[in-house]
Parts: sequence; C-alpha cells; structure tokens
Amino acid sequence: MKKKGLVLGKFMPLHTGHVAMIEFALQHCETVVVMLCVSDKEAISGDLRKSWLDTTFGNNDRVEVALVEYDEAVLPNSSVSSREISALWAAYIGEHFPGIGIFVSSEPYGDYVAEYLGIEHRCFDQERKLVPVSASAILGDPFLHWSYIAAAAKPWFVKKICISGSESTGKSTLTERLAHYFETAFVPEMAREVIETTEEVVFDDLLKIATLHAATIDERLPLANKILICDTDVNITKSYSKYLFNRPLIVPEWIDAANQFDLHLFLDTDCPYVQDGTRLSEAERNALSGYHEEQLRENGVAYVKIGGSWEERFEQAKAVIKETFLKEHSRSLI
Repeated sequence: MKKKGLVLGKFMPLHTGHVAMIEFALQHCETVVVMLCVSDKEAISGDLRKSWLDTTFGNNDRVEVALVEYDEAVLPNSSVSSREISALWAAYIGEHFPGIGIFVSSEPYGDYVAEYLGIEHRCFDQERKLVPVSASAILGDPFLHWSYIAAAAKPWFVKKICISGSESTGKSTLTERLAHYFETAFVPEMAREVIETTEEVVFDDLLKIATLHAATIDERLPLANKILICDTDVNITKSYSKYLFNRPLIVPEWIDAANQFDLHLFLDTDCPYVQDGTRLSEAERNALSGYHEEQLRENGVAYVKIGGSWEERFEQAKAVIKETFLKEHSRSLI
C-alpha cells in the first residue's frame, strides 16, 4: 500500500521543478502533504504562495497544502544541509504531521529528516538535471527563467505598462502594435464597450468603465508574456470625471490596485487630430490632455511623454520599454 508523503519548501516562487517534485511524490504516495514554510521575513506573502499551489493542484484531492508559519529562531533555515537543523524540523513534522511514511525532497538534508523520523526518503532531481533552475535564480532574473515559473505564479512577475493620453493620440493602435511586437496580451480601452461617443457619457458610466477595465486587467494578467500592455488607466477615467462633470470619481480599492503600473507612457497631442464621430473636438482634446497630466501628477504617477509621428511613437515606446525592463533582466522581452 502506498504511504502518505510529505514535500516541504518555501515555493518562492513556485516553479516547474517544484511541480515536478510534487508529481513525483504522487507517483510514490497515496496522498501528499505539501508543507508551505512561511516566515515574516519573506517578500512574497504566504497566502499568495498558497494560492499558487492551490491553483496548480486544486483539482487533485490527493494533495493537501498546509501553510506553516515558522520562527527562524526555533526552526532555523539554512542553505547548507545540517543534521542539527534537520533534527529540529523532523521533530516539528513528527508532532504536527503524524502518519507521514515518505519524505520527498531534492536536497541532501532529506536523508537526515527521514532518518530522524524513521521513514523513507525519496530524492528527486538533486543535481537539477531534469529542471535546471532554482527559486533564487528566478527571483534574481524572472524574465531569463520565465519558462520555468509555474503558470499560477507568472502574473506576480508580469510588468504592467499603461499607454495613456487624450483622445486621438493613437493609444489603441499603439497598444495593439506593442503587444504584437512583444508577443504578449493587451487590455483595450473599455469606454466604447459602455458608451458610443464621449458626448453622450453620463457620470454613472464612468464607474462602469473603470470596473470593466480593471476586471479585464486582472483577467489578462495570466495571459501575459512578461509584460501586459494596457490602453488607459483609472486615472484617465477620473480625469474625465473632473473635466466633464467637475466631480471626483471614487472607485473601490480593488480597482485602484489593478491599476498599479510599472511604467506609464503618456501620448502627447502633437499628432494629427482624427474625428471618427465618437470624440470631442480638437480643442477639447488638447484641453483634456492637460487635465490628464494634472491627474497623474496629483497622484504621484511618474510618466514618460511620447510624441511625434505614429511611427516615432512606436519606436520611442518600444525603446523605453526595453530600456526600463532590460536594466533588470538579461534576456530580451521577446
């Protein structure tokens, strides 16, 4: 009869090596407890890491994810395999997870923990030949190791880029063109999903637009390849509220949270004005641009201004995105 197994780790972040190790454990165990070890000194919350594991193995009733908050003064954490430290962890496991028959790990300390528990140790890919990556390597350069990050964890690493500006400045076209170039997903402007023309908008429409746009950002994050390009953000919707109705637009916190961007590109009005039947006049477009910039400044949003011809805008935006994110990452975004 197969035994109950245990896999432990920080899973910070969850990567394909972790997933493979848990699947390996399932081959040798009837059920597997995944012990998620969390301390208050770590950058990624335990709840978020648990959600990655739950999403990845949520449909498998043979996997139980247990979040364990530990005190490093009581249960030390070391990159070096130590009998003394292993004995402390084995004592904790024996007390809190009785009935474990197999300990599965990819580290030398696995032998020590299993020995102290008096159970079997199954070692998985200790030399990292099957999955040549580590969590620390991913944290050091997520884009370089992108293919090894578990699908559930990838949205946390996605860099969000907002393309904003007044009407008839090329936002929609530039958003789609950048997304195509960087081979990633994009979020379109949602105003036209709610209203047909700017002139017919009523105040209540603005919250509908902001809600739909924020929900779409959250929906598209899992589809993004390293970066997500978004046409407009909630600051622009709030600016419309001031410009058209002289009223502040108050939105739920989750909408503001969804609209936190890593880079904001603002399109200037030094381009041809095109009236497609849905827009304000050219004079109003130019005035609205000033409202938008003031809204960004008031909210402490740093932005890079993009101008020139349509082709110049694309080349400028592309260069800024690469310069901004390739400072941190060693591999091209595409």
